[in-house]
Amino acid sequence: MFLHLKNLLSAEEVAQARALLSADAPWVDGRTSAGAQALAHKRNEQLAQGSEQAGTLRALVLAALQRDALFFSAALPRKIFNPLFNRYSGATNFYGAHIDGAVLRSQATGEWVRSDLSCTVFLSDPEDYDGGELLIAQPAGEQRVKLPAGDAILYPGSTVHQVTPVSRGARIASFFWVQSMVRSTEQRELLFTMDMDLLRLRQQLGEADPAVVGLTGTYHNLLRMWADA
Repeated sequence: MFLHLKNLLSAEEVAQARALLSADAPWVDGRTSAGAQALAHKRNEQLAQGSEQAGTLRALVLAALQRDALFFSAALPRKIFNPLFNRYSGATNFYGAHIDGAVLRSQATGEWVRSDLSCTVFLSDPEDYDGGELLIAQPAGEQRVKLPAGDAILYPGSTVHQVTPVSRGARIASFFWVQSMVRSTEQRELLFTMDMDLLRLRQQLGEADPAVVGLTGTYHNLLRMWADA
């Protein structure tokens, strides 16, 4: 599943994030959080996880996710790895092709999180930098993603992906992983499709229509069968 989450962050939240992620923020070498495979391919900066700015911004992103019904329907989150923040510019301007670790430990919470889904929240406007696309490999070809500030892309954690070199300006983003209550990608996508169809039926027929009631029950029975809460 590749899902574009529009306006995950409001314009005011994006402005707050940018103010906290200025050039003089406590940026550190992004390779400090890279696995062995990624070390040779990662050249970026990350916001120091123990900084005051990181704590404020983690809370901001997590609050946005809590209020986004589309994110919940698609991800069915059981755990969310604490949001991190990175910057691509100058000599630290790319992250080569890699696949994220299957299980990651959060410094903020100490929890182990299985990376069923990856998410990038764009904080820079596309016209503020050249390059910097999130390039995701797919069987049908590569998908290039460069979204407006405040928008996010949710995609399978199992995919090979990269951030192309930034040749002008700075690309600032948040990124994190989600462990879903439903481990199977196919089951999770089926539930999401059913939920979206049910939403349209409710709008057309109302909550009390027998077909809506019955299909809602089927959705929850499938979720009950597949979910690990």
